[in-house]
Amino acid sequence: MTSDDATIDRIWPDPASDLDDEALLAQTAFPEGRTWLRANFVASIDGAATRHGLSGGLGDAADRRLFELLRRPADVVLVGAGTLREEGYDGLRVSEASVAWRTDAGMPPHPVLATVSRGLSLDPASPLFTQAPARPIVYTVASAPAERREALAMVADVVTVGDTDADLGRLRDDLAARGLHRIHSEGGPHLLGSLLSAGAVDALHLTVAPTLDSGDAGRIARGSYAPAGAQLASVLRAGDELLLHYLL
Repeated sequence: MTSDDATIDRIWPDPASDLDDEALLAQTAFPEGRTWLRANFVASIDGAATRHGLSGGLGDAADRRLFELLRRPADVVLVGAGTLREEGYDGLRVSEASVAWRTDAGMPPHPVLATVSRGLSLDPASPLFTQAPARPIVYTVASAPAERREALAMVADVVTVGDTDADLGRLRDDLAARGLHRIHSEGGPHLLGSLLSAGAVDALHLTVAPTLDSGDAGRIARGSYAPAGAQLASVLRAGDELLLHYLL
């Protein structure tokens, strides 16, 4: 089964079977008229955020289908530098169906990629930059190495949002000032923890994979942030897998 064929049902609210793409997009839509940052993660029943070091090992066809649909209406996809390297990101491109949808909506064909890196340990010659359909944005700190900053500035907008630690509130404000109000974050755990600490996350889309993975895999968020409640917005189901949407 391909991700396009994966059946996703809605359990709550308003149960419905075999939702089409437009129904799923409506279920997960960004609010109009405001900046909104949502995060997308997958975890096993026992809380593992990765399998063999990669989050992609946990998701199935339904998770991949929703993953693509969550990217579809985004102005920008925000990913931590470590996740970019570990998960093997290339130039950020959405599917042909998503390009057509975005074009019809008057949007650029592909979202902008944004990342956060204090040390700027990113290769300017990597496909992440050389194959990017839209100029990426790299957020960093004033203490980052000047030579790396200069090299990356040839292939990306390099923006300082702090002295020694990145201020994620400033990052969110800068994206909004660029007109990138629909912010979709795909990890990793350190970035999500920092975003939560800054109070910068509005929603969480969490796929609960029906597996018990054990091992030493980490959680979806790391770092120091105050415990906070969440409001359940919807519950989707694909077989034994749950796809949850929370408002924070």
